[in-house]
Amino acid sequence: MKNENTIKVLKIEPGKMPYEKEMVNDLEGIQAEVEGMFECVYLDNNCIAVVNEEGKLNGMELNRRIGNDIIAGPFFICGDSDDGEFISLTDEQMEVFASEFKDAPVFSGDEPEAQPRMIVTSFNY
Repeated sequence: MKNENTIKVLKIEPGKMPYEKEMVNDLEGIQAEVEGMFECVYLDNNCIAVVNEEGKLNGMELNRRIGNDIIAGPFFICGDSDDGEFISLTDEQMEVFASEFKDAPVFSGDEPEAQPRMIVTSFNY
């Protein structure tokens, strides 16, 4: 399956209500939406939260909690195809995640999950 040139996503910015947005589905478009390098956080319903990989390190504003982590900076949620491509959210997926992320919490910045962390692994050969 060829990837879609533009996709319908749910954009989530710090302190704002989530909103539906159409975005360009290429490297530049993805990086523009998260304001830098990105990483994927896999969610339920074959969906992905695409977040800024260095949000905390760069001191971006804390945004929302996902699982046991706090995401810093803007992110978006899109669908995940069987081929591992980013695809548009369905209307149902859009509603589910808009409701889940509608509240924009206020973080103190002192939360343990808000601290930048790096995992270092050593290998002994």
